[in-house]
Amino acid sequence: MKKNLSLLSLLIGMIFIFGGCAKTLQRCTDVEDNPRHHYLMGMELLDQDKNAEAFSKFERARYCDDGFGPAHGGLAIVDARKAAAAKDRGYKKADSQSAMEHLKMSYKNASAKEDEFAYHLASMRTRTILKGKGWLNEAEDDFKEASRLKVNERKLTYYDGTESAAYFMGMAYLEAREFQSARDRFNDVLSARREGKWMAPADKAWKKTDKIVRALAGITLGDVGKEIAIKDSVKRGDMAALLADELKINKIFAGRIPAVASNKMNADFIPADLMESKFKEEALMMLKWGIRGLEPVYDKTTKANLFKPEEPVTRKEFAFIVEDLLIKITGDEKMATAYFGHEKSPFPDVPAASAWYNAIMNVTVRNIMENELSGEFRPNDNVDGAEAVLALRVLKQRLNIY
Repeated sequence: MKKNLSLLSLLIGMIFIFGGCAKTLQRCTDVEDNPRHHYLMGMELLDQDKNAEAFSKFERARYCDDGFGPAHGGLAIVDARKAAAAKDRGYKKADSQSAMEHLKMSYKNASAKEDEFAYHLASMRTRTILKGKGWLNEAEDDFKEASRLKVNERKLTYYDGTESAAYFMGMAYLEAREFQSARDRFNDVLSARREGKWMAPADKAWKKTDKIVRALAGITLGDVGKEIAIKDSVKRGDMAALLADELKINKIFAGRIPAVASNKMNADFIPADLMESKFKEEALMMLKWGIRGLEPVYDKTTKANLFKPEEPVTRKEFAFIVEDLLIKITGDEKMATAYFGHEKSPFPDVPAASAWYNAIMNVTVRNIMENELSGEFRPNDNVDGAEAVLALRVLKQRLNIY
């Protein structure tokens, strides 16, 4: 009887054991239904700024294996982005704390060197987004630790190569406005022996950062200029602030064209959309001096002349702005018609008969703005911050303004 009871107990125990195992195995049974696949998909969705979809993929990876460290790293980045976007302090704090908790879990569950590498990069990216106290030093520590790891690059899910650490450290430096250090890190990626997935984005980032470094050579930018320098496009309000703060429009014009300064001390009117703008005073300064390219624009919807501070400045509009500054400061009115009558344009995308041809010629022959190697000027593209700052530097040199 005792023997039978023992056998029965053993049988029941085995049923529970195998039953439990069967339950675990059934959670993720398909070939592609595994934590690494879902993690990879989640990271690619992050690249597309699809945070909600990425969150779902990371959660699925955790469902398949809650001890899969990289999934927590992905969730840390998602929570950091949520915190950065949150306006409510409570939500921001909760999402920030959640991001840091996921980082801890990512490190705790790093079962291989490759997972530890993924943790350090997730930590770098999370801290760069949250920008807490001492965040740059912590990102640098993560970069150093990731660089010391001897990993099998073939097993680096998503990150693909160790040069990815240099890329994201470059992005951290860029966010910190440490432009020289950012350029150096992007250059490290470009100097890598192999053609990896980070080569193209690093090349783009290097060109942008190199332009900023060149723009800053010989001039000292204030906080406004540094913020604008990294923008992919410059809004009309930003441009007004850049000219007011960095070029010192009021001082230059008042000193060089006193007649205008004494006759027109205020803007003719205040556009309605400037009432709540953070760059109201700077925009009014542009209206006061009648800077061409930053004039009020008629809005069909409101049937009013508006400044439109949130609208991006195109390259042809920026050419108008720079040309007008050149004319006003030098007093050379002939500049306004210097290239009228040309039959052929040197730019394939700028007809000689176009309204902005003269302005574009004035800024390119003086090397204040650059065209592409193909010869195109890209008149309808938005001017980026680095280009605007670089043009400002060259303009000041041309006019001997310091």
